[in-house]
Amino acid sequence: MGYSLNITQADAVLEKLRKDYRVFAPRRFPKQGRYSDTDIVRYAEVERFSDIVWDVKSDYPAKEVLTPIQQTIFYFTEDEYRASKVAAKPILLLARPCDINAQKIQARIYAGNGGYDDFYYTRMRELVTFALMECGGGDDTCFCVSMGTNRTDDYAIALRFSPEGVVVGVEDESFAPYFDGMPQEDYTPAFVEENELKVTPPDLSDIEVRKALKKHPMWKEFDSRCISCGSCTVACSTCTCFTTRDVIYGDNPEVGERRRVSASCQIEGFDQMAGQRELRSTPGDRMRFKVLHKFYDYKARFKESHMCVGCGRCTNRCPEFISISATVNKMNAAVEEIKADMARKGV
Repeated sequence: MGYSLNITQADAVLEKLRKDYRVFAPRRFPKQGRYSDTDIVRYAEVERFSDIVWDVKSDYPAKEVLTPIQQTIFYFTEDEYRASKVAAKPILLLARPCDINAQKIQARIYAGNGGYDDFYYTRMRELVTFALMECGGGDDTCFCVSMGTNRTDDYAIALRFSPEGVVVGVEDESFAPYFDGMPQEDYTPAFVEENELKVTPPDLSDIEVRKALKKHPMWKEFDSRCISCGSCTVACSTCTCFTTRDVIYGDNPEVGERRRVSASCQIEGFDQMAGQRELRSTPGDRMRFKVLHKFYDYKARFKESHMCVGCGRCTNRCPEFISISATVNKMNAAVEEIKADMARKGV
């Protein structure tokens, strides 16, 4: 069933939905951007149709709704602790296909990884129902088609926005009553079929090629380019690295709360062990780890897709203009170089 709503009608439906759901969507925050007098678009609860930013890609991904940058996981006193509570009201999350597919990856990592379910992720994921925001193709950093994340069927309703209003397709009949009395119109969501940018991850099935790639000089370039700020991973749709931090109440060190705080494998010291040893002590080492994790390790482990969904946010957010797509292309060239060298040597 499909419906065509003008802005007034869309606000009326949203008001009904908000009685039963917390509705999250990309929202603009004026003058909170990276540079002076610039805005930022990130996921937040919306109250009216005009709050929803549908015509540009959000600066930060939908994962912030399920795994906030900071979240309290438990409270403690001298002799006991109590898990934090979560709002019981369900969430309707408006997201593009790449962000919906990113949650499949996050669920694989947080829930069921090695037989262990992350309680704090799972309890949030169980509250979420997706509403598909039809995507017009993203921008010149998107490559979702290359990563196979341009389509999804994991949504209850689908939405095509325009300045005049929104066309809605209802897949889950439990949402049909919210649209009672609204003008009907046939609607089938369209998906991006081609991006301006195309990326092809290299074939790294040969262990000798992987060993040689890890030592390739291409990674040295990032020692002078990457400033190890972690912006790319915070903006990533699928990164899950975090650390924990205790917040003490008043003067008593035995009373407070423990928070889970987003962290980044790209920041110096993230992998520091006892004795102050770091496994990846240079920006190039850390970049190599991140890229190979996204474009080889995850797929090798879980036998599914690559970990990158091609949203391009890491490229948008990098202050040094490091492009993930250009990096994968360089990796492709390095792999071909390695294979050619191995062929010459008869390896």
